[in-house]
Amino acid sequence: MYLDILLKLTIGLAALLIVIRLLGKKELAQLTPYDFIYTIVLGGILEESLFDEKVKITHFLFAIALWAILIFIIEKAAKQWNPIRVLLKGEPVQLISDGKLDMKKFNKHNLEMEQLRSALRKQGVFSLREIRDLFLEPGGDVTINKYVDYEPIKNGDFQTNARDQEPTVLLIDEGEVKDDMLNSIGKDRTWLVTKLSEQGYTQLQSIAYCDWSETEGFFVRNNN
Repeated sequence: MYLDILLKLTIGLAALLIVIRLLGKKELAQLTPYDFIYTIVLGGILEESLFDEKVKITHFLFAIALWAILIFIIEKAAKQWNPIRVLLKGEPVQLISDGKLDMKKFNKHNLEMEQLRSALRKQGVFSLREIRDLFLEPGGDVTINKYVDYEPIKNGDFQTNARDQEPTVLLIDEGEVKDDMLNSIGKDRTWLVTKLSEQGYTQLQSIAYCDWSETEGFFVRNNN
């Protein structure tokens, strides 16, 4: 029995590594939701076979081989026919184009503003004002194209008025005022309404996104 468990575990691990390598996956970050599902399926096959003595090594080998063949066929089909690839793996979605946030696409993918801001902070971006174009990739990552003014200084560039920028805080998220964020910066709704009115924003519920920092001020985007 112990030998069977050892063989099944070894075969299962080897099968997963071989399939991932054959499909060109080098890192887990490259796996799409579809790829994650087929690894879960393998886990289910392995779990059932480990603790069921009725499942012989030959049965397990057949299941693993069938699983690998099906995955390989699906991957090849996805590579040959674009509709299948889009169905199984998805495609990039442009959420921001020329600085404009597409709220329809944003809501369609059940995203939250802080979730997006968290992904951007990992890339050193602390406000949507820096983003010209943003794509949500099939694997859940985001890729960005910054405005030139927010790109890092390169060799040959010269800047005489550089200054540190304060982190931004999200004050309005899809029309909802974030009172806790206002409190954290020592402000209240009256201050927010007054400042936004001065910039022509009188209907807070129509604002999709509003952040603020001491150095940069307000950045506002209405619902499209």
